[in-house]
Amino acid sequence: MTSPVYISLRKIQIEFFLWVTIFSLLLFTVSAAAQDNSDCMMCHEDNTLKGEKAGKTISVFVDQKKLDASIHSNLDCISCHADLKDADLPHEEDVPPVNCGICHGDAQKLFDEGLHGKSFSRGDRLAPSCQTCHGSHDIFSSKDSRSKTYPLKIPFLCGMCHKEGAPVQLQRDIPASHILENYSESIHGEGLLRKGLLVSATCASCHTPHRILPHTDSRSSIARKNIAATCSNCHVEIEAVHRKIIKGELWEKEAHILPACVDCHQPHKVRKVFYEQGMADKDCLRCHDNPNLKALDDKRSLFVDISILQSSRHFNIACSQCHSGVNPSHLRPCDNLTQKVDCASCHAAVGDEFQISMHGQLLAANDPNAPTCSECHGTHYVLGRRNPLALTFPINVPNLCAKCHREGEKAAVRYTGSEREIIERYTESIHGKGLTKSGLTVTATCADCHTAHMELSHTDPRSSINHNNIASTCGRCHHGIEEQYNKSVHSRAVTNTDRDLPVCNDCHTSHTIRRADSEGFKLTIMTQCGRCHEDIASTYFDTYHGKVSQLGYTKTAKCYDCHGAHDILPTTDPASHLSRNNVVATCQKCHPGANRQFAGYFTHATHHDPEKYPVLFWTFWGMTTLLIGTFIVAGMHTILWLPRSIRWRRELKRRLEAAESQEVTDSIEE
Repeated sequence: MTSPVYISLRKIQIEFFLWVTIFSLLLFTVSAAAQDNSDCMMCHEDNTLKGEKAGKTISVFVDQKKLDASIHSNLDCISCHADLKDADLPHEEDVPPVNCGICHGDAQKLFDEGLHGKSFSRGDRLAPSCQTCHGSHDIFSSKDSRSKTYPLKIPFLCGMCHKEGAPVQLQRDIPASHILENYSESIHGEGLLRKGLLVSATCASCHTPHRILPHTDSRSSIARKNIAATCSNCHVEIEAVHRKIIKGELWEKEAHILPACVDCHQPHKVRKVFYEQGMADKDCLRCHDNPNLKALDDKRSLFVDISILQSSRHFNIACSQCHSGVNPSHLRPCDNLTQKVDCASCHAAVGDEFQISMHGQLLAANDPNAPTCSECHGTHYVLGRRNPLALTFPINVPNLCAKCHREGEKAAVRYTGSEREIIERYTESIHGKGLTKSGLTVTATCADCHTAHMELSHTDPRSSINHNNIASTCGRCHHGIEEQYNKSVHSRAVTNTDRDLPVCNDCHTSHTIRRADSEGFKLTIMTQCGRCHEDIASTYFDTYHGKVSQLGYTKTAKCYDCHGAHDILPTTDPASHLSRNNVVATCQKCHPGANRQFAGYFTHATHHDPEKYPVLFWTFWGMTTLLIGTFIVAGMHTILWLPRSIRWRRELKRRLEAAESQEVTDSIEE
């Protein structure tokens, strides 16, 4: 017979087992339910819900309405967040990133091969991910206007990273190329952004959506050998709008192989085609080879000398590439041609600089005195600047600039400061004489100092002649001197002060630069140094060296003989000309017999400074006091003695007169 105690224990064990089983089933039920979207939304529908990612607090709110409207509305949360499958709720906060390649393997592979994917794989914080371009829970088809990848939105999507001033450009130190700005003004950009033509080319059309590669990669859609095929995706009948022969040459260099489109149409800056309906030079020369052809309005000659054109730098450029506004459908293709030649369509970088310059600003303001490209470079006879016949050949540059900047010309009349007779002074300077008299084409011309296309006022920080940029501008030719200057006390890198430190033109002037070994330069250099070092200069002129130099003797020691010209350093610097180890050698340049005792001479000693030169100060004033005191005592003695001297003189005169009278009396008596 079974014991009652045993029955009770057995009952307890069964009940315990039943409760454990029920509890386990409940846990399993909760875990299984965690796979349902509604359970995820129990937490994630809270718009105040926050999480952490890479040490930053982020919102983990999920908008159910956007999720239901997205292209992924039929997917469960764990379809993308596969790492949370079978996870207990609430799950860990550190959730691994979604791997879109689980479903989109082909796109993921292309992304990984591209520049974006490689940057992302190495942990670049600026690299885009799938979510950057497509979104996360609000992903729509690229045909949906709400999608980030909708054609109208793609330029702005790509522009988040690739526009001017974006972090990618600034932190990668990428040169300014104005990609987004140029695209928005191109024919593709106008078609897309202004006319709403969704078939117009976007960034993804040329660079592909996922495998973005540099143009140097042979697999890239923008590699030179692939460009024609890329453009032909849209321009399938491109051969029909190009003549087979342009300027006497075959358009297709190889049969049935399209040339690289970018040879004529610049990337990101594509305008209307240069050769509308196949305009060739012979079409233009039917009229313009007539020497008597003149414009109707101002009677200027419209004759084009084909021999001169063929000798120019643009001999291989078709007329319609520059005069892109021609219309071959007219009897006269240039009829109603009002569009001026835009040299920047080929010379984009130069065009950007010119727009910034003073010349470009005046031209943009329609100033009649503003110079144009053709005024400096010519029209149909444009030559390279190394050609002696070119207007921009170094020897010709001063005369070219003088057309406007000589006294009385249209630019010179604007001058308001003290800078006058610029061209005349330059001609007499060491640079001008070297260029015009010695034929040294390597000497500095106007363009070397002011630049060729970005001439700016000296007050503009970007200007090559701004006070802070003068040294580097001169250093393009005088590189060794620039290195010395940058280490001297006159350099901002060495001396930290609020005062203006001297630069090249402070000592050498701007346009009247003389040889440093000329008599005139040697006699004025002390005065120039004295503009900043006034007290020291005054003590110099009190010395033998200074007094002799004021008499016009140039072989005496001047400031730069002792301190150096461009390598001026503190006397405490071992490299200084006046350091303890070098001062004797410095003196020996003029005084071969100089020794350490000789070099101890106080060159700038003054009796006006009791703190720096107390012995000299008190000696001077002691001797001065003694001298003045002596004169005062002697003067007082003289003044006090004067009445007695006058009285004695009168007495002497009286006695002389009495003696003479006595002599006369005696002579009469005799």
